[in-house]
Amino acid sequence: MKLIIWILTCTFLIGATAYAGEADIVDVRVRMSGKDTFSFDVTVRHADEGWKHYADKWDVVAPDGTVLGTRTLYHPHVDEQPFTRSLSGVKISESITEVTVRGHDSVHKYGGKTIKVTVPER
Repeated sequence: MKLIIWILTCTFLIGATAYAGEADIVDVRVRMSGKDTFSFDVTVRHADEGWKHYADKWDVVAPDGTVLGTRTLYHPHVDEQPFTRSLSGVKISESITEVTVRGHDSVHKYGGKTIKVTVPER
């Protein structure tokens, strides 16, 4: 009987941890803030459940996969969904005309909805 209760408890906890799903990027605004330097306002949606499962960062990624900037999210946003956070000082060379913004969460890592944006003309 104890084994059955233990198995059911573990099954429930594993399912509960995965419930929040992946971090989705739902909006991106980019603006030039200096020579080859940009600021990003990114809106993330994730059903944060607390410290064990929450959206913990987002990245700005070049077409070749190079991470150009990362905004770390230091706490869950359980009661604030979706939420927008900014990142400034992202250096993007003139040869890059489009970047992808991707979200990350503490359980699933990468894999949610991404958004490609055109870098403003210089």
